[in-house]
Amino acid sequence: MEKFTVLTGVAAPLPMINVDTDMIIPKQFLKTIKRTGLGKHLFEEMRYTPDGQEVPEFVLNKPAYRGARILVAGDNFGCGSSREHAPWALADFGIRCIIAPSFADIFYNNCFKNGILPIKLPKEQVDLLLDDAQRGANATVTVDLEKQEITGPDGGRIKFDLDPFRKHCLLNGLDDIGLTLQQVDSIDAYESKLRTSQPWVAL
Repeated sequence: MEKFTVLTGVAAPLPMINVDTDMIIPKQFLKTIKRTGLGKHLFEEMRYTPDGQEVPEFVLNKPAYRGARILVAGDNFGCGSSREHAPWALADFGIRCIIAPSFADIFYNNCFKNGILPIKLPKEQVDLLLDDAQRGANATVTVDLEKQEITGPDGGRIKFDLDPFRKHCLLNGLDDIGLTLQQVDSIDAYESKLRTSQPWVAL
């Protein structure tokens, strides 16, 4: 998993509440088990018309936000079904950080497993960042995970809280498999001992 240290990029405003996972990636794209290729279908039903034409008013179709790395959204982002394809689609598009007043629990947890930093902030601070994000290509925001600090276009700074273990995992690019592989020496030693003490156990 790619490490998350300092992210600087354009922040796209999506001031909608209750953005569910079916809005993020519709059900017809859940057949794949690959984490790549889903970015083009991110927010499919809001980005495109039924005949596949772009909806120019949708934020990620606007020239200033096509390369957005940060998403500033409303309450309860990622609600609905628990599909992990939702963070896959966001990451494949290039979104590495989502800022909102609240997140659905399963989506929030899935973000960390896929290298995305979800930041919870009071609504007043999210509103300030939404206002900054309205600046289009000038809506450049820096998120420093080590300092747990967001710097806006005008240099204003906002601190955010984060669980230390989740922070450690993102800084070091550790998903569940990566965490397990950190213990590979202990695992190998255990299996070697088991082969001697209980040779009838197939490993």
